[in-house]
Amino acid sequence: MRWTDVYDIAIELEDAHPEVDVMHVRFTDLWKWVQALPGFDDDPEKSNEKILEAIQMAWLEERD
Repeated sequence: MRWTDVYDIAIELEDAHPEVDVMHVRFTDLWKWVQALPGFDDDPEKSNEKILEAIQMAWLEERD
């Protein structure tokens, strides 16, 4: 997975962190959690606030 695979990342995050309040997760934590996902292989420097926000919104949709 890469940073642009926001929906795949959201699915994996929901599986890994089902107890998390998605709307209150800090982007610093989200950034670390994404990199820790199995199959994630992208440059950490390619992330930015816009991408993290897109991941957060996709995760929220996944939860609903």
